[in-house]
Amino acid sequence: MFLAAEAANTLAKFDPFDIMMLLFTIVIFIGWVRLLMARPKKNVFAIGFTTVALAVFVFADSIMIGKVWLG
Repeated sequence: MFLAAEAANTLAKFDPFDIMMLLFTIVIFIGWVRLLMARPKKNVFAIGFTTVALAVFVFADSIMIGKVWLG
């Protein structure tokens, strides 16, 4: 019984929204790299905004994985 309850608790920690968060982080990272590789003129505002968004999503992902999934 104890093992079944423990298995149910580990499944309760996983949320399908977590996958969406990881996918959004990957998409933001791809956009950030493309902005940095722009040749003629770089959009500094877009690079800054994307950097902040990427930092927020990476921070949220690290908390999600470190404290919720592994915790």
